[in-house]
Amino acid sequence: MRVLQRQRADGIRLYTAVAQRSSVQVIRRYSTSFGLASRLLDGAVRRHIESVYALVRVADEVVDGAARGAGVPPDRQRELLDALEAETEQAMGDGFSTNLVVHAFACTARETGIDTALTAPFFRSMRADLDAISFTETELADYIYGSAEVIGLMCLRIFLHGHTVDPVRLQNLERGARSLGAAFQKINFLRDLSADINQLGRHYFSNVDDFGITRARKRELVAEIRSDLQAAAVSIPLLPRSCRRAVGAAHALFTEVLERIERMPAEELMITRVSVPAPVKLRLLAAALVARARGGR
Repeated sequence: MRVLQRQRADGIRLYTAVAQRSSVQVIRRYSTSFGLASRLLDGAVRRHIESVYALVRVADEVVDGAARGAGVPPDRQRELLDALEAETEQAMGDGFSTNLVVHAFACTARETGIDTALTAPFFRSMRADLDAISFTETELADYIYGSAEVIGLMCLRIFLHGHTVDPVRLQNLERGARSLGAAFQKINFLRDLSADINQLGRHYFSNVDDFGITRARKRELVAEIRSDLQAAAVSIPLLPRSCRRAVGAAHALFTEVLERIERMPAEELMITRVSVPAPVKLRLLAAALVARARGGR
C-alpha cells in the first residue's frame, strides 16, 4: 500500500512539474517584458506567477489571437472560453486537469488561495472582448477590474503566501496591486489603439473615435495612468523581498512605455505601436535589481 501511495504521489509531482514547465514556455514566448521581470522572482513564487500568466494568455488567445487566426467564429470562441472557465473551476476543486496550463494554474490557486471571486471577473471581461466594444466609463472600470486588476490581486495572493500581513498593510497592498494592473492595461490600450479600433472594432476609451485620439485626450489618459503608477509605487516597498525587485522591474518597464507614449504625437499612436528596445529593458531591469534589493520581509 505504501509503495502504491508513493508511486501515485511521484506521478502527480511529475505531472505537475511538466505542467509548470509548459507555463514557463508560454510566458517566455509571449512576453519579453514579463518574462524578464519574472526571472527576478524567487523560484517558488516565479513558478506560480508563470502559471497565472499562462492561463491568462491562453484565454486571451481564445478571444484575440490564435483562435481568431484559425478562423474560429465568435460563437465557437465563446463556447471555448466557457469551457476553459469550467475546466479551470473544476481543476481548482479537483487539483487535476488534462489541460497542462489549467492544471498548473489550479495547483497555484489551491496552494495560494486564488478562488472564483478572482477568476470569474476575469472570464467575464474576456467574454466582453468577443463583441465590438464601445464602453462607458463605468463599463470600462468594470472591464479593467476583471481583465487586469484581478490579475494583480492573484499575483498578490502568491506574493503573500506564507506571510502574515496586518489588515491595513493588506489594504494598501491590494490597492497597489489593482492600480498597477489598471496602469498596465491602460498602457496596452494606448499601445494597441490602431489594432483595437481598426481590426477588432473595440473602443475602450471614451472620446476616442475611428480617426484616433486627440492631443488633449491623450494628455488626460497619460495623467490618469501616471496616477495609477504612482499609487502602485507606494505599495511596492511593502511587498516581501521575494517579489519586490520583480514588481519594481515591471513597474519601471511600463513607466518607460508610458513616457515614450507621452513623447509621441497623438496621431502617430494610430500607426505605431510603442515598444522599448531590448538594451533599455536590460538597463531598467538592472536598475530595479539594485533599487529593490534593500528592505526586509
